Amino acid sequence: MAYAITQNCCTDATCISVCPVNCIHPTPEEPDFGHTDLLYIDPAACIDCGACADACPVDAIFPVDRLAGSLARYGEVNRQYYQDNPNTHAWGKPEFPRSVPADLGTLRVAVVGTGPAAAYTAQELLRTAGAEVTMIDRQPMAGGLLRHGVAPDHQATKRIGDSFAQLYRNPRLRLHLNVEIGRDLSAADLAAHHHAVVYAVGATADRRLDVPGEELPGVLGAGTVVGWYNADPDVPAVAVDLSAERAVVVGNGNVALDIARVLLSDPERLAGTDIADHALAALRGSSVREVVLLARRGPADAAYTAPEFLALRQLPGIAVVVASDEALPEVAEGKSALLDGLPVEAVDWTRPPPAGRRIVLRFLERPAEFFGRDRVEGVRLASGGLVPAGLVVRAIGFRGAPLPELPFDEATGTVPNRNGRVAPGSYVAGWVKRGPTGGIGANRACAQETVDALLDDAAAGLLPPPPGSAADFDRLVRRRCPEATGLRELRAIDRLERERGAAGGRPRVKLATAAELLSVRGR
Repeated sequence: MAYAITQNCCTDATCISVCPVNCIHPTPEEPDFGHTDLLYIDPAACIDCGACADACPVDAIFPVDRLAGSLARYGEVNRQYYQDNPNTHAWGKPEFPRSVPADLGTLRVAVVGTGPAAAYTAQELLRTAGAEVTMIDRQPMAGGLLRHGVAPDHQATKRIGDSFAQLYRNPRLRLHLNVEIGRDLSAADLAAHHHAVVYAVGATADRRLDVPGEELPGVLGAGTVVGWYNADPDVPAVAVDLSAERAVVVGNGNVALDIARVLLSDPERLAGTDIADHALAALRGSSVREVVLLARRGPADAAYTAPEFLALRQLPGIAVVVASDEALPEVAEGKSALLDGLPVEAVDWTRPPPAGRRIVLRFLERPAEFFGRDRVEGVRLASGGLVPAGLVVRAIGFRGAPLPELPFDEATGTVPNRNGRVAPGSYVAGWVKRGPTGGIGANRACAQETVDALLDDAAAGLLPPPPGSAADFDRLVRRRCPEATGLRELRAIDRLERERGAAGGRPRVKLATAAELLSVRGR
């Protein structure tokens, strides 16, 4: 019986590297890699060895005959991919680790950020180049998107962090947390102590809609809401008001679905996750019973992935309906087919939401204005009509922010680069490099490309030795950033959060403020 890859797939290609018969696609060498919802196992070629399941960092691979419940259809999802994309399973050209010419000595590379893109970059540098790596993050806790961006009910996805935790223990890696580039240290400081610097800081700014009323209290960016329920110390515990019966989320990507799901899920179901304590308490007292997703495009062009939407339809106690005055046409394939069987309703927005909890999908619609006196009271639709709502969330994507002393493209929200190279000695990886596309696993191939560019420059003699040593840099950090933390504090935070979680049957209970995170110093 063949294996199948399911919803939690991180697409980082670890499974591909261990498959003895090359039956998992698309591979990093194929054009579709990074653009499909999942990786897929060909049931006709799979030899049932289980190597992929053992290697999967997020436990997303199972024998087809053991798939049940919401995962039951993934055997067919995997099979259908190969019906639509025939593959000869030919092996590609083997790749071998890069090496640095011996006369260059040991490379010292600074990596700014500790999220998935930064972690994959550091792993690649340690594995292929024997480099010494310095990781720097403005937060007192490492993790980036993995800690503060992944929804709390996606615990399997967060397991990839276990491999990153091992990274920090590498003797050739230094970790400086609670240190901000541009505030505590400059780009010149990094360059003076390292052969190269890789910026992997993500895309943390919310895209704006630029419609009237966007500044009203209660109109929030998705980053604020996601950070709120994930205990991001930058987001106050009182940032999200759940006193209204209806919320509107503008957008229909995976983040929009995450927000809708968390707002409506049974709080006791979330109580077994690492959701922030303040968010869990707010959800237990929440009045929200209906979340409306406004999408400017139609169902065929929806931004969410099929696995995330299929999971949404399986949520216990939450109805999913389509708001439309007309019946939906029957569609046999594509994302429109994901709506098959959903009730279609001509919603009267002047009435309160019906009993129960539900998600309402409204396609081909956009907001023209957010209205209210002291805070948002609703959305005026471009097509006419008003949708009363006490909470509005912009979930139309993220964008990068300018970095000190680096060029920046305002149109794309990225740092201009070529395969990760900004200039010899200066590089980018992750969303700040390519824009906010692709899941966690897509950062692995992205990081490899950036490291290749860096090593090409090293081999070409374009990375002269820095005047300052690693010890000099450590002293500089201690002098400029007396509140800086490192591996010792990281371990203390992890240990304390897990102990707090174990007491309540949870994976961890997060420290939610910078003061709490910094309180572990000296433990």
